[in-house]
Amino acid sequence: MPSYEGRLELTWTNKHLRLLAHDDGSYEWMPASDFRVAEVRLLHNAGSVGKVAPEWDRAKDNLLIRGDALNALTSLIELPEFAREYVGKVKLAYLDPPFNTQQSFLQYDDALEHSVWLTMMRDRLAQVKTLLAPDGSIWVHCDDSEQAYLKVMMDELFQRENFVANIIWEKFTTRENRTDISTSHDYIIVYAVNRHLWKRNLLPFGEEQVERYSNPDNDPRGPWSSLPIHAKAGPGRRKEQFYTIALPSGRKIDPPPGRCWLYVEERFKELVADNRIWFGPDGNNAPRVKKFLAEVSQGLVPKTLWLGDEVGTTGTAKAEILALFPQSPPFATPKPEALLQRIVQIGSNPGDIVLDCFLGSGTTAAVAHKMGRRWIGIERSGETVNTYAVPRLTKVINGEDQGGITKTAGWTGGGGFRLLEVAPSMFEEQGGQVFLSSWATNSRLAEATAAQLHYDYEHDPPFCGRRGHSRLAVVDGLVNESVVRVLIKALGESERLLVCGTAIDPAARDIARELRPGSSVRKIPQSILQEYRQGMLWVQQSLPLATADDSEVSTPAEVTV
Repeated sequence: MPSYEGRLELTWTNKHLRLLAHDDGSYEWMPASDFRVAEVRLLHNAGSVGKVAPEWDRAKDNLLIRGDALNALTSLIELPEFAREYVGKVKLAYLDPPFNTQQSFLQYDDALEHSVWLTMMRDRLAQVKTLLAPDGSIWVHCDDSEQAYLKVMMDELFQRENFVANIIWEKFTTRENRTDISTSHDYIIVYAVNRHLWKRNLLPFGEEQVERYSNPDNDPRGPWSSLPIHAKAGPGRRKEQFYTIALPSGRKIDPPPGRCWLYVEERFKELVADNRIWFGPDGNNAPRVKKFLAEVSQGLVPKTLWLGDEVGTTGTAKAEILALFPQSPPFATPKPEALLQRIVQIGSNPGDIVLDCFLGSGTTAAVAHKMGRRWIGIERSGETVNTYAVPRLTKVINGEDQGGITKTAGWTGGGGFRLLEVAPSMFEEQGGQVFLSSWATNSRLAEATAAQLHYDYEHDPPFCGRRGHSRLAVVDGLVNESVVRVLIKALGESERLLVCGTAIDPAARDIARELRPGSSVRKIPQSILQEYRQGMLWVQQSLPLATADDSEVSTPAEVTV
């Protein structure tokens, strides 16, 4: 028997590494265990608009997150308060990333090296997949620059059998005469998390479809359309489907050559008696069966070709933005609201969660809000958030946005959203050594440490976190025997302790294990950095990371949380 090995996959330079995004838009290759890409960043409150939940329940709000998508997605997955609300629960994700066209736009530079772009997308797509519901779907907007490579990469991430469609959107209706061939479309690649569980919604009838129905005989069942009642004759047809029909005019007809009637004669007579067969205004036409508008499926099956006159073009999108912000520079790559309306309609239902981690001017969030969906929008550029997304969504909530899909959605205003900001790193590096950042002290150090160790942050002195029966305490200073005794005494009967300190007396570890088996003492930041290294088992190559000296320090300190 022949043996087989290997599989179809897309490879590229440094595929095994991760990318660190810098504020200037550049990227740097990193092993996955490096703290700069492995850290779980906190999400700080930066404001709210309209009606929002109490602070303790903020994860249930519509969220506009300012910061790099990878950091923000990691926070949604790893911070317990957000993980409970979003992991495995996002119904629809739409991504409109930089297309890597090797062009520069006013709001961003779209010119990454090919392998950098693929890694950037791979990392974010993998995080989005974690957030998606089992019956959810992901829609990724792109053009010819990377479409073919993106499709193969998504086959690998989402499995080829979960591919749904490659939609073509007519973004231009005009012709560009300065190129060899005028490009007039983009692609939207659609995958389901599980093709067997995903159920798409139908599109509502438009005027064109409704106009096909009329009621020339004043049938009390309402408007109808008609279809021929003959079909191709072939294997499986019954002899009872071949007979002569007498029209009301008296003329007799047989099925056309090579055809047969759809119905046997008895069933045909029942349809005639029910006034479901149309013989024309004079009763002399070939019979056709009525299909009433009230009885047909309440919508249309989506097609893969979306024309500009149906869902808008880039010109439509720019006009919508200009109407909202007449005094601001035009956003370079907006999408029309009707385009997102169709995606949201097909892929979600009212109350579902919609995610866009390349939010840009805020179209996805605006459309989702108007259509009664919950939403998460992530945008890296603070200038774009402040200039476009926040003002636009504020207008939506205040009922001041009269453009886009406002009228068709029947939107009049309401709701709200919370603005969050990805926090700075709790670490800083100097000369190849890693230290805690100057801001990471006392309660802020406690909250950041809880995030890295996957504890629910709780300000409950002397503790700051809880995970099952384990309580977390963070000491900005020395953890010694007396500190451990105080903490152990405060534990519940079935609880155990994890205490982290910036300095550790070796005797503290022994006394913790002795007084409450299963308890432990760790030094920070070293123990957190080690956790990153141990947690990245999928990485094919891991580089050593120098850290500050891990020697024990015996400086006295207070217990602070």
